[in-house]
Amino acid sequence: MKNILKLSFIPVNTDFGLLFVRIWFAFGLFFKHGFEKFTRFPQMLGHFPDPIHVGPAVGLTFALITDGICTLLIILGFGTRLAALLLAINLLVVFIFLHGFSIMKDHAELVYSYLGLSVFIVIAGPGKYSLDKKLLS
Repeated sequence: MKNILKLSFIPVNTDFGLLFVRIWFAFGLFFKHGFEKFTRFPQMLGHFPDPIHVGPAVGLTFALITDGICTLLIILGFGTRLAALLLAINLLVVFIFLHGFSIMKDHAELVYSYLGLSVFIVIAGPGKYSLDKKLLS
């Protein structure tokens, strides 16, 4: 019973866990939000929110960089912690200014989850299955 509760029959591999989280998290964010920003940037510019008053073009460009480029870098594990930090900043702005720190608003729980995962990656790093590890070790 103890082995079943502890799942001790499954080997522990922290680096594989980090790889899985990086790919799962960033893949979902890229294909829902990043790809959309690459393909529909001009159309989105007219109605993109500007919660911190820097202009919709600046906000949308930063969102394109974080949701489009940084997510791909996180998947590859290249510049992972910096990419995750930029993504966390973007998600924090969305969570604070568009959702008012509330996970009860529409899709806010998803922003909250993405924010938590990006901060987790900043803290934990990419693990050994990453380009960072291959190139910077």
